[in-house]
Amino acid sequence: MEIGVPKEIKDQEFRVGLSPSSVRVLRDRGHLIFVETNAGMGAGFSDIDYQKAGASIVPTAINAWDRELVVKVKEPLIEEYPYLNKPQLLFTYLHLAADRYLTEALIDSGITAIAYETVELPDGKLPLLTPMSIIAGRLAVQFGARYLEKQQGGQGVLLGGIPGVRSGRVTILGGGVVGTEAAKIAVGMGAQVQIIDINVDRLFYLESLFGSRVELLHSNASNIESIVPQADLLIGAVLISGKRAPILVSRELVNKMNPGSVIIDVAVDQGGCIETLRTTSHTAPTYVEEGVIHCGVPNMPGAVPWTATQALNHSTLPYVMRIADHGLYILDKDVALGKGLNIKGSRVVHPAILDVFPDLK
Repeated sequence: MEIGVPKEIKDQEFRVGLSPSSVRVLRDRGHLIFVETNAGMGAGFSDIDYQKAGASIVPTAINAWDRELVVKVKEPLIEEYPYLNKPQLLFTYLHLAADRYLTEALIDSGITAIAYETVELPDGKLPLLTPMSIIAGRLAVQFGARYLEKQQGGQGVLLGGIPGVRSGRVTILGGGVVGTEAAKIAVGMGAQVQIIDINVDRLFYLESLFGSRVELLHSNASNIESIVPQADLLIGAVLISGKRAPILVSRELVNKMNPGSVIIDVAVDQGGCIETLRTTSHTAPTYVEEGVIHCGVPNMPGAVPWTATQALNHSTLPYVMRIADHGLYILDKDVALGKGLNIKGSRVVHPAILDVFPDLK
């Protein structure tokens, strides 16, 4: 199969769909890989690295897109819509529930689109979302600690505190992979940490992981209204597979937070769980609303592309190989990949996305 790897064009997105080591594996299986020039440069991979691995370097985006299978990291942007065409298989993150315009563009193109974030194992785990969720959770605290600095407009709180001065308060909405990883970093920095989650079984698991180092609360309106105003750093980490994240924190509640406190919503690519949060970018990552610093960068792992590209490839490569080896037929045999199918035959086929856009059935 011919596989195209375009250069990502989202703001400061330096990850790349396939690393040279992944290219070598696919090339050894007889597949032809076409990598847009400089596609891997931001992640530390040169064109020469790809050529040594067996890839052909192509000069323009259309040369990479015009292949049977296109492997990316982020969703196609408007500038890339003209490259979408019916025979293609697209394998990337899509997050369609938060983007009707992209959903309609994919439908109109006739392309078959498989989303990393909805590939799902029988036990409910999301193997292609997990590595980036780990990175995003860890980065959320790292970013938050920086924006709390006075020079960044924050209230000047050191998350770890010092003896005699209280440490910063980190409140995490959601105890899944993102929330758990954020808590690990926050605890390691010496912060006071709270996690709020609706799943009681998950809370028991988190207790076994953190013990008394993290306060664990059940997600309900009363608890959210009680703890959010006290947070120095509020992290949104809510995930409902394939669907928009629910709004848990209202504008009124944000207004009760201390001026200069920070909100980072890792769920922004699924719509976000905080009313005042909107999508930002690595170039302009923050804005102030209700006196609170907001950060809504949807491609947060793009800040660490060397790590993120390799972590992503470790998870995606087995699925890329199955698609390349068997084509569309594998979607009927591989249950996990089948659940990743979002668009096929100019219609939405994923049930969670149909719940959001029922008129696109």
